[in-house]
Amino acid sequence: MFTDPITRVGGEKCSYHLPTYEALKGIAKSIYWKPTFIWYIDGARVMRRIRTQTKGMKPLDYGGGNTLAIYTYLTGDADPATGEPRAEYQVRAHFEWNRYRPELERDRNDGKHFEIAKRSLERGGRQDIFLGTRECQGYVEPCDFGSGEGEYDDLDELQYGLMFHSFDYPDETGEDRLASNFWQPKLVHGVLNFPRPNEIQAGHKKDIRAMVTKRFGLEQNLQYVDVEPHQGTASLGGTV
Repeated sequence: MFTDPITRVGGEKCSYHLPTYEALKGIAKSIYWKPTFIWYIDGARVMRRIRTQTKGMKPLDYGGGNTLAIYTYLTGDADPATGEPRAEYQVRAHFEWNRYRPELERDRNDGKHFEIAKRSLERGGRQDIFLGTRECQGYVEPCDFGSGEGEYDDLDELQYGLMFHSFDYPDETGEDRLASNFWQPKLVHGVLNFPRPNEIQAGHKKDIRAMVTKRFGLEQNLQYVDVEPHQGTASLGGTV
């Protein structure tokens, strides 16, 4: 569920038809992340037909008890193996060094970070994967972007209105402010090409509040990347 923030005001939730940049970035960070680098989502390919499913829910009320709400989830065509509806995407992403964290410069070893990220992806990620919200469990595995047949490969263009894109966090912008980004996505032959957060025009940015960057220090509250493989070997009981 990639929730449209407008629908949350009244306690309801309705999913966008497309995954947001921030949600896919969160999945990439669940696979493998360190504050040394920033994940950038280049594009996403919609593999299964977009469908929605509405359910009556009883979310917890902060005052006690439950309230009644309608949630509209994003689903896809049924999986041939299980018969369950499933959304499926191919995602292309890359990471770049976080230049706003010069204190972590010694941790910038692209070969080691890449190998750890690749092994983490092959194992399904380091943390639980979910699509937008916690109840929407997801799974990740390696793929070749553009391989296989997608439901929208033959569709020239499908435009959407204004949608949430991402957040601007202080440690990624150098400013002690939290801001949100919006854009107007366009699905072309089933592929969604994302602009970078700093490419969003000023009129589609909204300042939220002040926020201070969390500080990290190597061998203080962050391990040096050279230690990562040794820890993985110890925990898995084999060679990583």
